[in-house]
Amino acid sequence: MQHLRRHPHSLLARLLGVHSLRVARGKKKYFIIMQSVFYPASRISERYDIKGCEVSRWVDPAPEGSPLILVLKDLNFQGKTIYLAGPQRSWLLRQMELDTAFLRELNVLDYSLLVAFHCLHKDERGPGSSLVLRTARWAPHRSNGKMRSVQGVQSQDEPGAQNRRLLPEVPNALHILDGPEQRYFLGLVDLATVYGLRKRLEHLWKTLRYPGRTFSTVSPARYARRLYQWVEAHTE
Repeated sequence: MQHLRRHPHSLLARLLGVHSLRVARGKKKYFIIMQSVFYPASRISERYDIKGCEVSRWVDPAPEGSPLILVLKDLNFQGKTIYLAGPQRSWLLRQMELDTAFLRELNVLDYSLLVAFHCLHKDERGPGSSLVLRTARWAPHRSNGKMRSVQGVQSQDEPGAQNRRLLPEVPNALHILDGPEQRYFLGLVDLATVYGLRKRLEHLWKTLRYPGRTFSTVSPARYARRLYQWVEAHTE
C-alpha cells in the first residue's frame, strides 16, 4: 500500500492476510487477520474502541474482579485524557490527519481508533524511549542487535517531510506512545466499509431516528474530521 510506504509509522493496523473457511454444508466465510494493536497485553488495564460519536457507544463495564476482558467505547471514555510527553501529541495529531485523509480519499468510514492504557513502572518513565521526529529522510540504525529509526534531516516545512519517530525497543513498538505515567497502544482498524448506497440510506434513516445526536454512519469527510477532533480534544 502506497500510503504505508510513504508513512511507515502510520496508525493503520497492518493486514496480514485474507482467508476463507467453509464449515460443513455451510457457505464459505471470508475473514481478515490484522496486526494486534493490544500487544503485548499482559499489563494493559483498559481498552477502548473509539469512533467519535455517541449512538450505541456505551458498554457495561465488567464487574469488579471479573476475569472478562472488555473493549469499552466512546461514552465509557468520558472524563479521561491521553497525556503525552514532549512532542508526541503533535506527532499523533499529524499522523491522525494523514491517516484519516487517506481513508477519506478511499471513501471509507466506520473505522475505529483502538486505545489501550498500560501503567508504566517508575524505572520506565522519563524521556528517551519514544522520541518523536518529523524527518525528511530515514536510515536504519542497529543498536544492541535491534533496528531503530534514526534522525534524518529535520524540517517541519520541507516538502516531502514524513511523520516519523524513534521507536521504543519493545514488541509492537509501531503503535506505542509513552506519556509521563502511562503507555498508550493506538491503532486504526476496521478499514473496509465503503460509503456506498447502502450506507447512504443508513445515514438518512439514522438522521431521522437520532435527531441531534452523533452516529457512525456519516460521509467519509465528516467521519475523518470528527475522529481527528476527538483525538485533539482528548489529548494533552
